Amino acid sequence: MSSRISLTRYLVEKQRVDGHIPAQLRLLLEVVARACKSISQAVNKGALGGVLGTAGSENVQGEVQKKLDIISNEVLIEANEWGGHLAAMASEEMDSIHLIPSRYPQGEFLLLFDPLDGSSNIDINVSIGTIFSVLKKPTDHPGVAEEDFLQAGAQQVAAGYCIYGPQTTLVLTVGDGVAIFTLDREQGSFVLVQEDVKIPADTQEFAINMSNQRHWDPTIQRYIGELLQGEDGPRGKNFNMRWVASMVADVHRILTRGGVFLYPWDKREPNKPGKLRLLYEANPMGWLVEQAGGAASTGQQRILDVKPGKLHERVSVILGAKNEVERVNAYYAEAAK
Repeated sequence: MSSRISLTRYLVEKQRVDGHIPAQLRLLLEVVARACKSISQAVNKGALGGVLGTAGSENVQGEVQKKLDIISNEVLIEANEWGGHLAAMASEEMDSIHLIPSRYPQGEFLLLFDPLDGSSNIDINVSIGTIFSVLKKPTDHPGVAEEDFLQAGAQQVAAGYCIYGPQTTLVLTVGDGVAIFTLDREQGSFVLVQEDVKIPADTQEFAINMSNQRHWDPTIQRYIGELLQGEDGPRGKNFNMRWVASMVADVHRILTRGGVFLYPWDKREPNKPGKLRLLYEANPMGWLVEQAGGAASTGQQRILDVKPGKLHERVSVILGAKNEVERVNAYYAEAAK
């Protein structure tokens, strides 16, 4: 790039030049990015900032919270509630929605987020991140209710994540492709480093937690079994496996060099359709992957078409290289017959 393009300039051009986003959405995304910078600073301090370890509490999912989970959640709430862009927020770490206090102006958007994805990696200094999704509040009634958040992923108006690794990187879509920004700490701003990100339709790399293999259904057993047979099996080529146990890190690898990510249903909790949260993880990541030319599926349907029935709904996730996702879908369709 001949000149450095900041996130602010990028968003202004999406609003003013392309007419692709309204001013209030632009301002909201800038606030989210500033919050991510604050979280990045806390992550970078680690033990020096006293932010490592557990907080001695559990979230709504029954998972033990890390100190950084709580800090990140509070940073996002405090940064976003006073700007006048939002009607309400929802977080993976909170039981119910967070209404904008009446002392602040009310906006037309809803913000959903996983404040710190990959919490198990915090204390070992492996990449973690923040995932976010923006919806428009329905206008057919006053106020805000939990039901307003229960929109299919196809209704998203913006989505992205910030990954805290060797660099702090923001990945964003507003429905016009995927752009990647890196935080320039000297300047204090996110700078555009790549536009029009594309995921190759074919791959020889997959990401899945192999320790759960005995719990998978026969379709996933079949698919992964074929990959493991390599060039001697029906696929006729060797595959490599990568697994970070942080969805942000695994999806970021797929967006930057290709691959397929799977977190399928398994029989340990047979009444739950999956492990990952539809609203906070699967929808924003699914849309980013689709915007980059990939595919995102539950195995039975497109993730972005799933109509959520509750705020913390879980879902099976298969996303990444289009041809691999379509192969898994075909195996499920064959099994259904």
